[in-house]
Amino acid sequence: MRRTGGAAVSHAAAICVFVSLWGVLAGPAAAEPWPFWDHYKAHFLAADGRVVDWDAEERTTSEGQAYALFFALAANDRPSFDSILQWTQMNLAGGSLEQNLPAWLWKRGADGEWQVGDPNSASDADLWIAYTLIQAGRIWGEPGYLSLGRSLAERIAAEEVVAIPGRGNLLLPGRSGFHPQPDSFITNPSYAPLEILTSFSKEFPGGPWRGIAGNLSALLSPEVGGGFAMDWVKFQAGSGFSAIAVGSSEPCGSYDAIRVYLWAGMLDPETPGREQLLGTLAGMQTYLRAHTAPPERVAPNAEVLSPRGPVGFSAAVVPFLAAAGDASGLKAQRERLRSQRENVTGLVGPDQRYYDQVLALFADGWQAGLFRFDAQGELHVRWKKA
Repeated sequence: MRRTGGAAVSHAAAICVFVSLWGVLAGPAAAEPWPFWDHYKAHFLAADGRVVDWDAEERTTSEGQAYALFFALAANDRPSFDSILQWTQMNLAGGSLEQNLPAWLWKRGADGEWQVGDPNSASDADLWIAYTLIQAGRIWGEPGYLSLGRSLAERIAAEEVVAIPGRGNLLLPGRSGFHPQPDSFITNPSYAPLEILTSFSKEFPGGPWRGIAGNLSALLSPEVGGGFAMDWVKFQAGSGFSAIAVGSSEPCGSYDAIRVYLWAGMLDPETPGREQLLGTLAGMQTYLRAHTAPPERVAPNAEVLSPRGPVGFSAAVVPFLAAAGDASGLKAQRERLRSQRENVTGLVGPDQRYYDQVLALFADGWQAGLFRFDAQGELHVRWKKA
């Protein structure tokens, strides 16, 4: 795999060497038993720390790296954490997450060499990486992680956040391409978990995070999605927020939006704004009272375009249904997950796709109490005694 960088690579490498040496001197910490994470690593995580999406030409995305970094922290898996972080810095961030937002795509080029496939960033991945590094610095007592996470968060605020007329701050999905006209902006509600925004509001009190959180309910309002989350939302000065199509023929709530229910369900009950957020998503709760699986695609008027989402969608709504107190719906989704667990690999779904696994990993770890988010968005892991 191609390495890029120069002086920045040397600096980033020094950080990684330091934290690895610290682990050797301190001795190996006991990992939190998490069989699903072990199964995921065996299938998707390469030895060098790259998460491989086998169903998409073996590509790697910054999203995949970000989620794996979080799962490694939740599992107290320091070796995996360090290898994932180092690969991400060296290959997606030009050698330094302090100096660069990571590119969202790594793929094989026309010449057969592995390389950055698109230099644009993906702010959802950037948020999860920054958040996880900050939490790892606190939980593992490692200042290097904390410093790196704070630098990345500040870069996100500078390069991926805009002020929109009359509505405060908005997180753009990437560094470029989402501000098509002077008075219009495109965003993705699933890119901004309230847990992370709440945590960053405390960590960076002068930053844009509280304003971004304040716009979430507008992005998910019934006027936008009819009680369902939409994948992509446009803000137009003078007319406000509306669902739009990006990469599809029509606006809908689907593979991006399903994460909105997951993030909302995992919120601490005392998180400011939680009840309002859950209320905007009442359409999904109502639908699941009468159906055994979440819909794959929903139109902005709440019309179901494709009725049966993959098994990862069921995993994503498990915390959501738990938060809503829907015992029968929760039981149905858990049973669907159980019935689609593969005995040999330990993964879920007949095709064992990457995205189904990451949604299921979040739900599995949260249900099992391996991790939780408190009312201020701070991460708590079971292996770390209070």
